[in-house]
Amino acid sequence: MAPKVTPLNKKTVVKKRTKKFARHQSDLFMRISNSSWRKPKGIDGRVQRRFKGAIPMPNVGYGSDKKTRNVLPNGFRKVVVSNVDELEMLLMHNRKYCGEIAHNVSSKNRKVIVERAEQLGVRLTNAGAKLKSEEDE
Repeated sequence: MAPKVTPLNKKTVVKKRTKKFARHQSDLFMRISNSSWRKPKGIDGRVQRRFKGAIPMPNVGYGSDKKTRNVLPNGFRKVVVSNVDELEMLLMHNRKYCGEIAHNVSSKNRKVIVERAEQLGVRLTNAGAKLKSEEDE
């Protein structure tokens, strides 16, 4: 069994904004969810014209650092894996990427993928999902 793989460099992930962007005038109506952002399209709206005191609109300035974008809390980037061949592509990059078994993979193939990942030293995020134990059978 291969030793547990650690990420190559664990840079702390800093999000510029963690609050959701509120939809314009969503506080006035119960039927409008506060977290479902829609871009204002009117010609007179304060939000679209970016008046002072209006709610902020999403833009490129709120983006995360390029090096830490799409990085999981464990320090890896996720790659969806459907079979053993796709898993073996991660062999050279096992310190940067971790595999996630696709949702439509059968439990028989999952066992094969999990065993091969242990041999290669590739981290899987959902290694224990949908695996039948011998006691259940």
